[in-house]
Amino acid sequence: MDCVSHVVVDWGTSSFRLWALNRAGGVLAERRSAQGLLAAASEGFEHVLDSHLAALSVPEGVPVMMCGMVGARAGWVEAAYMDAPARLDRLAEQAAQVPSARRPIRILPGIAQRGAGEADVMRGEETQLLALVGDGFEGLACLPGTHSKWVVVAQGQVQRFATFLTGELFHLLRSGSVIAPAVEAAAVMNPRAPAFARGVEDGLAAPETLANRLFRLRASWLLEGTAPADTLARLSGLLVGSELAGAARQVGTLANVALVASGPAAEVYEKALALAGVPGVVRHDAERLVRSGLHAAALSAFRLERASA
Repeated sequence: MDCVSHVVVDWGTSSFRLWALNRAGGVLAERRSAQGLLAAASEGFEHVLDSHLAALSVPEGVPVMMCGMVGARAGWVEAAYMDAPARLDRLAEQAAQVPSARRPIRILPGIAQRGAGEADVMRGEETQLLALVGDGFEGLACLPGTHSKWVVVAQGQVQRFATFLTGELFHLLRSGSVIAPAVEAAAVMNPRAPAFARGVEDGLAAPETLANRLFRLRASWLLEGTAPADTLARLSGLLVGSELAGAARQVGTLANVALVASGPAAEVYEKALALAGVPGVVRHDAERLVRSGLHAAALSAFRLERASA
C-alpha cells in the first residue's frame, strides 16, 4: 500500500477500528476487531497494532495517530488529560508518544473537568469534537454511548461538559436487575413504540422519581402482564428522558444540538430530542467525525503536507 499517508486508530474498551488514509483523509483500507483494551492488554498492544498493519501491507515508517481508551491509565501509554476549558486545536501537540522502532505513533489526550462536585472526564469524544469545530461548530453537542456526553463548545474550546451513565445503566438493568425477567423476551428496543415516548415524557417531567418508576416497570409486568417489548421501550425512554432533564440543568437550555451518533443510538436520541421539543438538532455521523478528527490531528502532529484542493 504505497499511497498511504498515515494510519488512524480508534481503540476503545471493547473495539478496535483502524483506517489507512491518504493525504486528503480518504479511506484506502480499514480493519475492525473486538480487540479492545482488555484483549489488547493480554495479547500486547504493539502486537495487535502490528498484525493489523501487516494485514494491510502498510509500510514501516508510516505514522499512526490513535485515540480512545488506548491512552488511559490501563492502556498502552497514558495520554495525560488536558484540563477544560481546553482548546481542541491543541490536542495534537499534547499527544503522548509511544516508543516504537518501526514508525511514529501518538495517542491523543482526553479532557478532564476539575472542581468540587464537577469532576468529569472524556477520552475519545474530544477527537469527534475536534472534527466538529473544524467544520465551524459552536454550541451544544450530544454524544450518546455507554457514557453519554453533553458538551458546551465555544471558540474552539470544550468549555464544560456532563457525562451520564445512561447506556451502562440500560445494559445493567436489562441484564442483571429485578427488571431483567420482564424484558428478557424482548429482542430489540423500538424507539418508535408508544411506550418509549411515555418513558421519555415521564423521565423529562419528573427525573427525581426515576428510581421509583424503574421499579414500577417490574410491578406492571407482574400485575398487569405488560409486554416485554413495551417494558424495554419504557425502560429506555425513562433513562434517556431523565438524561435530557439532567443535561438541561447542567449545561443549559437544550437547543441547536449537534447529535454525534451512529447506529441505533442515533435513532433513539433523535426521537427523544424530538419528543422533548428540542429545536435545531443536526445529526452527525460519529464514525466519520472520529476519523476526520484523527486525520486532522495526524496532519498537525506529524507535520504532513495537506492535499491540495
